[in-house]
Amino acid sequence: MSPSADAHSSSPLAEVLGFTPGQIVQEFGYDDDVDLDLRDAIEDLVGSELEDEDSHEIVDAVVMWWRDDDGDLTDAMVDTLTTLAPGAPVWVVIPKAGRDGHVPPGDVQESAGIAGLRVMSTVSLAPDWTGTRLASRTN
Repeated sequence: MSPSADAHSSSPLAEVLGFTPGQIVQEFGYDDDVDLDLRDAIEDLVGSELEDEDSHEIVDAVVMWWRDDDGDLTDAMVDTLTTLAPGAPVWVVIPKAGRDGHVPPGDVQESAGIAGLRVMSTVSLAPDWTGTRLASRTN
């Protein structure tokens, strides 16, 4: 890693998410319960607003907020792949254990496998939210 003149671009969030300035990030599952501080931090990091789920632009990453009553997780994961650039990550952000809408990690892993994705890591992203980084399977 080389030192950066822009100190905030080396923030812990940047290191965890792997996002860089100029990237286009698409957001799925926005609702009134999302962590606005986390959203703002992502937008500050990439330097632009998040694309909504109706966007048809090719994106560098996806952030998908997901709760246990949001529908079929596998179908939603497949939907995120429509405009995702090859090799780009999908972050599935779920409520932490004990919070309303919590999704068991095994459900995320199972849905990812069916959708052709694999779990790379899981981290705490906000007080009430955990993020799981998914990657496309490579042949």
